[in-house]
Formats: sequence, C-alpha cells, structure tokens
Amino acid sequence: VPRVDRNTRRLLDLFDRKGVKGTFFVLGWVAERQKDLVREIDAAGHEVACHGWSHQLVYNQERSVFRDETRRSKSLLEDIVGKPVLGYRAASYSVTGDSLWALDELVDAGFVYDSSIFPVRHDRYGIPDGERWPHAMKTPSGAELVEFPLSTARRAGMNLPVAGGGYFRLYPYGVTRWGLQSVNEEGGPFIFYMHPWEVDPGQPRVPAASWKSKFRHYTGLEGCEGKLERLLGDFRFGTCRDVLAGLQLLEAPAAWT
Repeated sequence: VPRVDRNTRRLLDLFDRKGVKGTFFVLGWVAERQKDLVREIDAAGHEVACHGWSHQLVYNQERSVFRDETRRSKSLLEDIVGKPVLGYRAASYSVTGDSLWALDELVDAGFVYDSSIFPVRHDRYGIPDGERWPHAMKTPSGAELVEFPLSTARRAGMNLPVAGGGYFRLYPYGVTRWGLQSVNEEGGPFIFYMHPWEVDPGQPRVPAASWKSKFRHYTGLEGCEGKLERLLGDFRFGTCRDVLAGLQLLEAPAAWT
C-alpha cells in the first residue's frame, strides 16, 4: 500500500473519531493513482480541492505549463468526485509577488477560491504585507477571486506563521494553541494545514537532502499525530468552503452539488 494512501487513511480515521471535517488539497499526480482514496475522502464529507498536478513551485513554471497542469488536475478531481472543485492551493504557497499571474489562471480555470498566499517573510514563499483575513480580491487582470490566506498571529508588529505543517511540528504545542486562539480572538477564522506524511515517523530518509531540508521535513514527526489529536479537541474545524460560505464570500452549499 503506498504511504500516501496509508497516511491519508490514518488522518481520515482520526477525523472520523473527532467528528471533524476538512479540506483535502489533492495533487493530480496522486489522484490519478489513488482514485478510490479521493472518492473516500469525498464520501466521508470532506471537501476535495486542487493542489496542482506535480507539486512544482508556481514561480518556477512557465505560465502555459501551470495552466495545463492546473486544469488537468481540476478536471480529473471533478471526474472522480462528480462535483465542482472550488478551491486551489499552490505547492509550498508559491503564489508570491512574482507569480500573481497564477491567480488569473485560476479564475479562467473556474476556481472560486485560492488558499496559497502566506503573509509572512520566508525564503521560499510569502507576501509579507498580504491581507491576513479571508477576502474577495482582484487578480492582476481585474477578475475577482476569494483568497483564504494562511493564518498568522500578530506579535510585536510582525506576522508569525501559526498555520500548521512544519511550524506545528517545530513549535511546542502551546505556541500553536496560543497563535490560533489569538487569531480567533481577533475575530476571524484560522486555517490549519497538515500533510499526510507528517503523521508517518517511519518514512524513509533522503540522505542527499540538505541539512535545511532535513530539519524542515523530519523534525517533530514522532509526536505530530498526538499533537494533532489534541488540537482537534481544542478547536472547532470545518471545510474551507463552509467557512467561506459562512463569511458570505461563497455561495450557499446547494450550488456545490
């Protein structure tokens, strides 16, 4: 059984025990090989959204390649689940100031919302002065797209990333809990993300990877699933589309079936 299948099912089982629904941003490359898994995600009441096809950084792709891969992935996912795929997330949040053109491609492909912009400073991604809350934005060509940015907490005039993933594995649990609570206390929803491999401490190591990549990828794997289970009990969760509909940024759920 491929590790992505096994690890995703671990998350599905955990979410089922906790009564949690979420949004799964699925790679087209994975969906093509694991169609039954994608159907099970949908059948369990989770939202299936698009993560592109090959996990290439947007700003490293030719626009035509990005267009073709994104549409190919969206079409495949919609064929598998039999309903519209509304949302998109770029590999490694690679919609940056250098790749905002991708937002026009998303609108042209039929996406309703994006969740790729991280309002932080980072060596691989980020728009530091980006809007921190879900909002309707104008793309470079003037089209409208809803953006659900990755969550940050404000501290000393800075945006601190608290949205999950590597930050969740590296931070003590209390830091993430504080950060997410602070987002809620500011009056808005937070977005929290995980990858299936982050609950797989036995995954093979890649010896040739740089020390920075090894640190980012492997640190904190051992305790991640337990921390996640605790988090699911401390906060309420839902799908991106449900949260955005509750904020009146998307249409009513009846339009999605």
